Amino acid sequence: MRLSAGSPARLGASWDGRGTNFALFSANAEKVELCLFDAQGRRELERIELPERNEDVWHGYLNDVSPGQLYGYRVHGPYAPERGHRFNANKLLLDPYAKRLAGRLVWSDAHFGYRTGSAREDLSFDRRDNARGMPKAVVVDETFNWGRREIRPNIAWEDTIIYEAHVKGLTQKRNDVAPAWRGTYGGLCSPAMIDHLKRLGVTTIELLPIHGLIDDRVLVERKLANYWGYNTLAFFAPEPRYAQDNALDAFRTTVARLHDAGIEVMLDVVYNHTAEGNHLGPTLCFRGIDNASYYWLNKEHPRYYDDFTGCGSSVNLTHPRVLQMVMDSLRYWVEVCHVDGFRFDLATTLARGPNGFDRNSSFLTAVRQDPVLATVKLVAEPWDLGLGGYQVGAFPSQWSEWNDRYRGAMRRYWSGEGSLIGEVSSRMTASSDLFRHDNRAARASINHITVHDGFTLADLFSYNEKHNEANGEDNRDGSNDNNSNNCGHEGPTTDPAITALRRQLRKNQLACLFLAQGTPLLLAGDEVGNSQHGNNNAYCQDNEIGWVNWDNLGKVGDDLTDFVSHMTALRRRFPQLRYQRWLSGRRKDGTYGVLWLTPAAEEMQEGDWNFPEGRFLAYVLGPLEQGQPPIFIVLNAAPEEIGFKLPQMSETKNWQQVLNTTEAAQSFAEFAPGTETSAPPRSVLAFAGAT
Repeated sequence: MRLSAGSPARLGASWDGRGTNFALFSANAEKVELCLFDAQGRRELERIELPERNEDVWHGYLNDVSPGQLYGYRVHGPYAPERGHRFNANKLLLDPYAKRLAGRLVWSDAHFGYRTGSAREDLSFDRRDNARGMPKAVVVDETFNWGRREIRPNIAWEDTIIYEAHVKGLTQKRNDVAPAWRGTYGGLCSPAMIDHLKRLGVTTIELLPIHGLIDDRVLVERKLANYWGYNTLAFFAPEPRYAQDNALDAFRTTVARLHDAGIEVMLDVVYNHTAEGNHLGPTLCFRGIDNASYYWLNKEHPRYYDDFTGCGSSVNLTHPRVLQMVMDSLRYWVEVCHVDGFRFDLATTLARGPNGFDRNSSFLTAVRQDPVLATVKLVAEPWDLGLGGYQVGAFPSQWSEWNDRYRGAMRRYWSGEGSLIGEVSSRMTASSDLFRHDNRAARASINHITVHDGFTLADLFSYNEKHNEANGEDNRDGSNDNNSNNCGHEGPTTDPAITALRRQLRKNQLACLFLAQGTPLLLAGDEVGNSQHGNNNAYCQDNEIGWVNWDNLGKVGDDLTDFVSHMTALRRRFPQLRYQRWLSGRRKDGTYGVLWLTPAAEEMQEGDWNFPEGRFLAYVLGPLEQGQPPIFIVLNAAPEEIGFKLPQMSETKNWQQVLNTTEAAQSFAEFAPGTETSAPPRSVLAFAGAT
């Protein structure tokens, strides 16, 4: 092989058809060696010092290196943890820009830069070579035949319905998916899975992290795994455990097939921390390449990390090269893999500056001006664990945010808590108290009742307490604040009254989710009553606890797929439910966006909002254009029947019932305005006006 200087312009390994350019950023290194391995990744074939350094980028070009070549780096520099430097050239390091991974991490003490068990802990130095147990980066050919038919769905925000799913967990127990494809990228785009998503009315599937990850050593020792995947090591590479061979091509094939079906693909991305953990963690990549640049270090004691994430360390996006890596990664997934959006885990950490969260941080500013990211959906999890970390409603107008205030209010409301109708009214109309500023639209609120973190919808109404014993932490992990209601019995029961009530409350939550303005997010499996047996933190359960159980699919009563389908159809039918502008009450010309009504169909006054222990809420969403029908929505969380009157509206001759969550099948009965009827206990009703 002929070695030449190459170029620092593009980081990572870049094959040009004749050879490969290698470029690695490290501001504090003294020497960088490229290590080439055999096809199995077991034997180091060559160790080549990169010949050039320009502006902290080390680079070299090898003319005969082609796609499929396995490689890693050894980076030389000071090992001085007390000054924030942790270089150890005995450790093979993964390229931060690796596009494909070969092999999995095999844990041993050799992966640590210090002598484990030493009295000096991480101040000691370890000389063992860890290469044999390290995953290797693979040189790739980024070209891919997307086919002439591949067109991105480009679903408008107002039409978006998100379905959060885990690649493996979604299809591992689907009997109508071919066995070889269950639990893989291919399973996501199987005919059975696409048919199910289309039947639900889902437009966008949001995947839990698929960036290259490792299983924590403590979990491996417990015979568990980092199932959810929030333990990233490679921000550019699809996780190989979900593919039979080439993970990059397998993932792109899946995206293409989902796009053909009109379904978008979003990724849950974890740029806030890495799998290297705290100061006692392993040296696998960033720590050994340039610890002082990649991580937030404690200013007074740089041996230690500023941890805003609860995972031991935090990635420092105020450093321009670290910010570049994240932006390059985002653009790569859009341009090379054609993904349609991102959900950013603990996004507050990404937007931190020297003084905490900053709406004008380098990261948010870079995203705001990026023409590639302007074409995709951006969703923030707007909190972290650091000081001032809770920032719901604080992100710029380009962003949508997970709205945990919706989740909390609706859980409390349907679990039986009273005096919430004021807050519920706000949550059902896109939480203007949080998001109505800086020209933000209603889609800013990502409404959800359940997500991967916490109880499933079935468990929400089956357990009062978490049951995380299988995680091996004596049930100490996971949230204790669940706002759940076991309906009178903890866990499974054959009592028909309890079973019916649980089903009813599940339907009420689903109905509200799709009737609420904002953007709905549905957790995979909630439509079929999937249970995690009370485990509200199944992050390490790569087994039947964490996988979706499809046994209820097709079972009368237990399978709510058709009910969800009905709700998404209603959402498409009534543009008021998808309206992106903020609603107003009655205007001077008599038109209105929303009218809040008492059970007597009179417009609510201030005293009506303060009704003691009030659990009944009714409102009309007015037509957006002449000729469109209004929709009248009734929420009754009381344990008793409550009478109400159908409102008399000038544009409505009669009302057709389009939803009653207490009915097994919708009856579509018609009522004259002014008719007195009643809302069954714990029910959601909706009526369409006829002009």
